[in-house]
Amino acid sequence: MTELARLISQDAGMTGKILGVAHSTAYHRGSQKVGLEQSLISLGIDMIKTLIISESVFQTFNNFSASKNIDLRGFWKHSLTSAIIARHVAKNMAYSNIDEAYLAGLLHDIGRLALLAIAPREYAFHFHAPDDEAICAAEQRMLQITHAEAGALLIEHWHLDSFMADSVLYHHEPVDRIETAHPLIRIVYLAHLLASHDYHDPVIERAVTLCGVDTSELPHIMKNLEERVSQAANFIGIDLSGLEEKPKLDTQPTKTLSTQDRLNAQVHKLVQSSELDRFFSSLNGKNEAEIRGTVCTSARVFFNLGSTFLLLLDAKRNTLTAYPPEGAPQRLAGFSIPFGKGDVIAETATKKSVTFLSPDTPPASITSEQIMRILGADSLVCFPLTVDENCIGVLIGGILSWQIKELQQHESFLKSFGTKAAAALKNAGDELNNREKDAAAIEKQYRDVSRRIAHEVNNPLTIIKNYLRVLDNKLASREPISSEISILNEELDRVGQIVNGFTEQPSSVTGGDLLPPTDLNQVIDDVVRLFRDTEFAPKTVRITSSLQSRESRVTPSPALLKQIMMNLIKNAVEAMPEGGEIMIRNKGTVSRGEKAYIEISLSDTGPGIPKSIMDNLFSPVRSTKGSGHQGLGLSIVHNLVKNIQGQIMCHSDVKGTVFTILIPVPAPGEPISDKKFQTQFSV
Repeated sequence: MTELARLISQDAGMTGKILGVAHSTAYHRGSQKVGLEQSLISLGIDMIKTLIISESVFQTFNNFSASKNIDLRGFWKHSLTSAIIARHVAKNMAYSNIDEAYLAGLLHDIGRLALLAIAPREYAFHFHAPDDEAICAAEQRMLQITHAEAGALLIEHWHLDSFMADSVLYHHEPVDRIETAHPLIRIVYLAHLLASHDYHDPVIERAVTLCGVDTSELPHIMKNLEERVSQAANFIGIDLSGLEEKPKLDTQPTKTLSTQDRLNAQVHKLVQSSELDRFFSSLNGKNEAEIRGTVCTSARVFFNLGSTFLLLLDAKRNTLTAYPPEGAPQRLAGFSIPFGKGDVIAETATKKSVTFLSPDTPPASITSEQIMRILGADSLVCFPLTVDENCIGVLIGGILSWQIKELQQHESFLKSFGTKAAAALKNAGDELNNREKDAAAIEKQYRDVSRRIAHEVNNPLTIIKNYLRVLDNKLASREPISSEISILNEELDRVGQIVNGFTEQPSSVTGGDLLPPTDLNQVIDDVVRLFRDTEFAPKTVRITSSLQSRESRVTPSPALLKQIMMNLIKNAVEAMPEGGEIMIRNKGTVSRGEKAYIEISLSDTGPGIPKSIMDNLFSPVRSTKGSGHQGLGLSIVHNLVKNIQGQIMCHSDVKGTVFTILIPVPAPGEPISDKKFQTQFSV
């Protein structure tokens, strides 16, 4: 006590308060004056701490306001009441720091003094309003900050290792929000309610339960409260006598709209709707990113919103993914909300209805609260973006709570805006998808053409390579090579024709240089000779042909028929790695309907084609023959036969495989043109 007396004596004001209380009738019974140390002993340590805390706060903040005409007595009465209740609740909860609870209760409304200091003229009327949710809304509307937020900011600047700032910040939260909060937050919350309401009020019951206080103890906590508050006020020099209850904030009477007013409102809506149609029509041709930015900007202009951004549906992940426009906080892009998971924003999408989030209807999730903080708003408006009854996303706008009532009056216009914005976004997305599909189709087409060119060019190149070896041998033995040179030229020409056939656009079948019909038997003989002379087929594979003695004239060109036959023979050779026999037969003319064909069959003695392959025989497949094989041979043959208006069939079993081809026969006197060959040849 000696050391404590020495410290207090350094503050004349504090010394005077201690001595005054110690000599009051509440503590002093004798006539003899006592010194500071004796006064401290008579008061006891708890009372000393209460006086020091109260006097410190009173001295610091009593002149905080710049206004000289503000009566602060009502403010200090409410603050002292909360502080005394907070101490009793803290004792009841066995809270570890009772003095901290007292100080937190004393300071829980200190933000109101802060707002009065920075805006004395604007805030003077609201300063006397009851400390409830209505005053918070008024503060936010006028100053864009509530007294709870201002008080918390002020206390945070003191860098206390305490939850005191949080207890100030959250003392107006709905009770569900503080259910698991720190004990100091719950203590101040209950103290504030008990200081503002009759303790029989139903609103108190839940808060009492959260603090572990038995409702039967409330009368004891509230007993003689007025007397204790008056005594505490007297100790620090505040005279509460004559203090009257101040009226609540004035409320504006509901205005009844006349018929003319309602008609004007309807005309205004029609004009707005027309403007919307004209505005969104102007977005045609813009890309999706540009439209997203324009939608956000126009929403701010139309509805006087703060920052805006879009949450668009990602159908694959079933989430709403954020797209902040340029200039908005880009950390918004990190938000992704599960679709239809109960979040208020997600419910806007599932219910397709305009939703408002405000201090009166607290966020249902941390995500919603984070978005409010990022947008710098105390409330949000969320309206759905719907197309054909399907919601493709949500537009989020930051607003102040006082704007909610005004926007609710224009809810149909909000929904109309969302519908038109969604249509513009969907059209842009559809155009992008179509362009991507077209690009993918073109890419696939060129990829397929490249594979087919590589497959088909490989045959003549192999022949050329083999004939070069034959030439080498003949030159060494000085044998004639004119036949081989002729074949090499033919194969080189065929390479060029194959490449041109794949890359040139199909042309008209009329016009061009007329060519005579093709002798099919000669083509078959040439192909068989190529396989025999160049070792294109191994010696274990025997290739024979059975052809009619008379000429077989057909429509397709020799090069095209050669391409068909070589693919079929090559496939048959590869199907018989252990050797076997390939037989090519010309079975003569057959009639199908009113058209004549030459029937060609090509059979082998291989193991047959598996059923799994037979089901998709003429489709491009992944080859099972190893590297160097692309699985395109039969697909190319099928397309070539189809292009010459022929037919191809296949029969296969364990004894071998037979391909039957019907090749069109030209009508008497019918010529063939070079352009027709090109058209037929392209695949």
